Amino acid sequence: MSVLWPLEPATAAKHRLYKRYLDAWWPIMLQPSRYDGRLRPRVTYLDAFAGPGRYEGGDEGSPVFAVGRLLGHDAVERMHLSRERVRLLFMEKNRGRYQYLQAELVRKFGPLDALSVLPEAFPADAGRDAEGLLEETGAWGHPILAIFDSWGNVNVPLHLIRRLAHNPASEVIVTFGPNWFNRRENLEPDRLDMVFGGRQYWEPANQEQRTDERWRVWLKTYRDALRRAGFKFQLHFQVVPKTGQPLYLVYGTTHDRGVEVMKDAMWDVDDNDGMGFADPRTRGAPLPGQEMLLWAGPKHPELLELTRQRLEAGAVSLADLGHWLLVETARWRPRDARPAVRDLLDMGAVSVDPPGKLTKASVIRLR
Repeated sequence: MSVLWPLEPATAAKHRLYKRYLDAWWPIMLQPSRYDGRLRPRVTYLDAFAGPGRYEGGDEGSPVFAVGRLLGHDAVERMHLSRERVRLLFMEKNRGRYQYLQAELVRKFGPLDALSVLPEAFPADAGRDAEGLLEETGAWGHPILAIFDSWGNVNVPLHLIRRLAHNPASEVIVTFGPNWFNRRENLEPDRLDMVFGGRQYWEPANQEQRTDERWRVWLKTYRDALRRAGFKFQLHFQVVPKTGQPLYLVYGTTHDRGVEVMKDAMWDVDDNDGMGFADPRTRGAPLPGQEMLLWAGPKHPELLELTRQRLEAGAVSLADLGHWLLVETARWRPRDARPAVRDLLDMGAVSVDPPGKLTKASVIRLR
């Protein structure tokens, strides 16, 4: 059996997002601190379900493009790369894929011990071995970006997510494959207890009977797990490729700057690359009383629906609404608050105090 497989549209869409995100993440992590001018002593990138590094047809896998885009980055001269500072850890438990990945990295980049960074492949299981591998490589105590692209059953222990949440300047990305939420007959309660932190947290999601709602409920349940683990900010969204089935992604960080970078990456690839992102809390429904409204110009049904949801909880200033859009919605940013309010004003759905020009201090409430 071949160790390679075709590149699914959803995976290709996810890879475009990762590439844009990494292009922004590396310079932030590797340039001198703006506070004291010092370099971070170590930064670790962990790809816990790395695969063989290549797909049928020749497309690059995530380990290959992660190394390649770092070494070829426009800001590489300012990053002060060294093998002591920058480690890229690739875990692949399948022996054939692991061996292929090792060979693929050498084919692409030449002898790995000659590179200015340290990429390493390990024949290891993500759920069982990731924490120990980070220990062995001296990653703990320094920034880590950990990506858990399991595709099938997620088996990352919540205690590992918790440790990452409390590790300095660290972030996680966890993905769920397109069929994960419908495979109820394959649920292993003990494994889900490990992933979600206890049966009381995931059993309510398991009661959802509507097939089209399961992904929303389970994704929110996992986002809640990241919050309990200690990640101050969490995003959860559906990645929708131009063709094929979507996949589902949850992102956790302790810094709002990380949220901004992720959303900028999403907007870089949205629409123009034939993909989109959906917020689990919306279904693209028009606002009450606006069923015949033609959404045109700047109006976007998801943005307006989410804004209305926030206003249903009470009046809010324009500045606070913008921050809520940043940290609580899948892709919307502070800059989107002003046009959303203007559209709702045009529709007669909200009032603004004081009337007149919108400022950061303007208070918006539903009519």
